[in-house]
Amino acid sequence: MSASKPQESVGVRIEHSLNKKEEAFVARRRNAVLQSLNKLKIRCRQTEVPNIALLGSGGGQRAMVGLLGSLVQLQKTGLLDCVLYLSGVSGSTWCMASLYQDPDWSTHLESVKDKIIQRLSSSRVSWTEAFDKLKTYYSGKDIFTLTDVWAVIFVTDYVKEIDKHKLTDHWDQQSKDPFPIYTAIDKECKQHKDGDPWFEITPYEAGYSLIGAFVETSSFGSKFENGHKIEDQPEIDMLYLQALCGSALADGEQDKKFMWQIIKEFFPLLKIETGMLEETSKEDPNSPPVDECYHLLMDLVDMNLSVLNGIDPSDLGESITTKLNKLTGGKHQQFFQKRKLNLTDKEAAKKYMKQYTEDVCNALSHCFSFWHCDIWKRILECFNQWIWGRNHNFLHNMKDKAVPSTLLESETRDYEDAGLLLNSPYFSVLRKERNIDLIISLDFSDDVDPFTTVKEAADTCGKLKIPFPEVNIPSEDVKKPKDFYVFTGQNTPTVIHIPLFNVVNCEDDIETWRNNYKTFKGPYCAEMITDLMEVAGKNIINNKDKLLEQIHLAIKIHK
Repeated sequence: MSASKPQESVGVRIEHSLNKKEEAFVARRRNAVLQSLNKLKIRCRQTEVPNIALLGSGGGQRAMVGLLGSLVQLQKTGLLDCVLYLSGVSGSTWCMASLYQDPDWSTHLESVKDKIIQRLSSSRVSWTEAFDKLKTYYSGKDIFTLTDVWAVIFVTDYVKEIDKHKLTDHWDQQSKDPFPIYTAIDKECKQHKDGDPWFEITPYEAGYSLIGAFVETSSFGSKFENGHKIEDQPEIDMLYLQALCGSALADGEQDKKFMWQIIKEFFPLLKIETGMLEETSKEDPNSPPVDECYHLLMDLVDMNLSVLNGIDPSDLGESITTKLNKLTGGKHQQFFQKRKLNLTDKEAAKKYMKQYTEDVCNALSHCFSFWHCDIWKRILECFNQWIWGRNHNFLHNMKDKAVPSTLLESETRDYEDAGLLLNSPYFSVLRKERNIDLIISLDFSDDVDPFTTVKEAADTCGKLKIPFPEVNIPSEDVKKPKDFYVFTGQNTPTVIHIPLFNVVNCEDDIETWRNNYKTFKGPYCAEMITDLMEVAGKNIINNKDKLLEQIHLAIKIHK
């Protein structure tokens, strides 16, 4: 298959063009935008309608709530109906997933907003529901990773629901809403700086934004060989998609301590389930004592945490050996060897624990006769190898010179939070074929420098020779950002950058707001949600006239 003659029938499309269905939607949406511009007393011809993209950055629940507050005010001012694309990273995708549950949400956003706030202010998803969902992921997919775990024990804690819908369920060709683009990155491309790291997922296609390699969204995760689907997998659901886009810990192992603690808090759910297992085990006298398996796994989690905290785990090692010998008939008398664990050498200690954890899981393999226990063994194996977002590679063994060879060779690819590379989805809308005239970037990041995203986007575009305006920020604005910045250039899209917390909506309390809404602080109470929505909304209310002016200028440029 060649880049010049795509063969969509094989399931993989390699071409620098829009999906035909997206193309048809854009044509129809531009008619709606024209009508909206006329209502705002902005006159232009059909051919002059500007393509406007709205970007929501990452930032956990801060980004989720901030984007919702911004969209509410955009809708009230009539500006939301002028937006062609809505694209998000990480926490902003959580907001998008909630919105697109409601058909034509932008036409009744006030009621949709109330429903979302009510849900976010409610109690968390029960452990039983979460564990049931985890079982579904474990038994229903070829590849089970920490992203599945992250979805049920972390994302649900913030979004307060298990969204079983599919992205393709959320979208109707006749939708009155902006076209949604969810974003992630290819971990290996990022780490090795090879290929195209920018990955997008829309209602129609999933794939690499800049090299133009796509597969139907309903087939993302299925197994392909030379462009042909050879093994079908269920379409990913919205909970998993939110976890994939919001997997902020996936990049490196420096966050293992945080993740081990989350796993430890979730482990007691298995204890709830063991009552049933013990009743079942009475029918089979040869089955392992499930309760002892549970306590051994808890010891293993605690041992990993101890090593990461620089604490001698000898007592835990002896406990594990005792339990292991009881479960396996005394085959592991010298399982833990303290002399091989050097806590002063952190890398060596981590390496030892990685192997030790794997050895314990392997030693227990014959004991996991019930999937309830086996699922925890698999979690520890994923943890040990730090596997996140792994899916079958739909480009495997294709023959196409337009695609970097590294993307064609591997059977699987690992995907993660795009915010780990750039915390705003610029490259989803900078595809040449989307022909964007105006980018409105709502920045909910918590960087010390509130201009990091736009600066990094400009720098990366310069290296990739993608048209992007020059970005110059007064040095004094880094600590005291204003609420509206415009960057323009010759033959480039105009970029509007709006920092969430600024001297206009927060006055002298910017640091207080930042401290109150840190990325991993939450979930928020109802009052915090209301206050944050109000602050985010002010950035739209206070700049309505400036936004209208830039839309008008985009029309002139488009001419």
